[in-house]
Amino acid sequence: MFAVPVPSPSSLRTILRFATLLLPMALAACVSTQAPSQQAVRRIDPTYVAMYGARPDEPYPLPATDITEVDPRFLRREVAYHGREEPGTIVVDTESRYLYLVREGGRAIRYGIGVGKEGLAWAGRARIGRKAAWPRWTPTASMIRREPERNARWAGGMEGGLSNPLGARALYLYNNGGDTMYRLHGTTEPWSIGQSVSSGCIRLFNQDIIDLYSRVPVGSPVVVLNGQRLFDVEDEMRVSSVR
Repeated sequence: MFAVPVPSPSSLRTILRFATLLLPMALAACVSTQAPSQQAVRRIDPTYVAMYGARPDEPYPLPATDITEVDPRFLRREVAYHGREEPGTIVVDTESRYLYLVREGGRAIRYGIGVGKEGLAWAGRARIGRKAAWPRWTPTASMIRREPERNARWAGGMEGGLSNPLGARALYLYNNGGDTMYRLHGTTEPWSIGQSVSSGCIRLFNQDIIDLYSRVPVGSPVVVLNGQRLFDVEDEMRVSSVR
C-alpha cells in the first residue's frame, strides 16, 4: 500500500496562509452582484425628509413617516390653483386624492389624502366647526355594525394618542344641519394615503394634518368634491416654499 504523505509543520503553515489569502476571493465569487439600479434606494429630497420627520415636541412624540414607498405626487407642495374658491378655502378633490388649501395669487398648498370607500364618501359644502389636537375618537353606530370586531370595544371612545385612528389632529366639518360626522384628520396608516379605504372621512399624513391645522381657523369654508376632477394640469413650485 502507498503511504499518504503528511506535510511537515512548516509546509502546513504555508498551505494555511495561502488558503487564508484565497478565502476572501472565493467568498466574493459566491456573492451575486446586482445592477446598480437594483441596489440603489430611491433618493428622497432632503426637504421632504425634514417635512415628514419626527416631531418629538408633540404631546405624544410623533415618529417620522416613512415616505420611501409613497408616490411623490402625494407629498405636500405648492401648486397653481385655477378654481373659483376664495383664499382660505379648503377644497377636497376625492377623485384625484388631493386636498387644496387655497392661497393668494392663484396658488394653493396641495396635500395627498386617503378617502372613503365607495358608498361611504360625503360631498358638499361645509365649514370647520371645531378643531382638536390629539383628538378623542368614538366610532359611530354604523362603523360598529360594519366592523364590530374592530370597533365595538371602542364604543365608549378612545383617548388621543399614537394608536388613535384620528391621528395627531382633527378638523370637524359642520354645515347648516350641524355636525356632518365627517372629519379631516391624521392617520395611523400612512400607506392608505392615495387610497380609498376609510369610513368616509378624509385622512392625511400626520405631519400634513398638523401643518393644515396650523393654517386654518374655525369657520374656514370646506368644499368636498366627489366624482369630478378639479384640475387636469398643475404646475408645481419648489416644495420648500410650504415648509
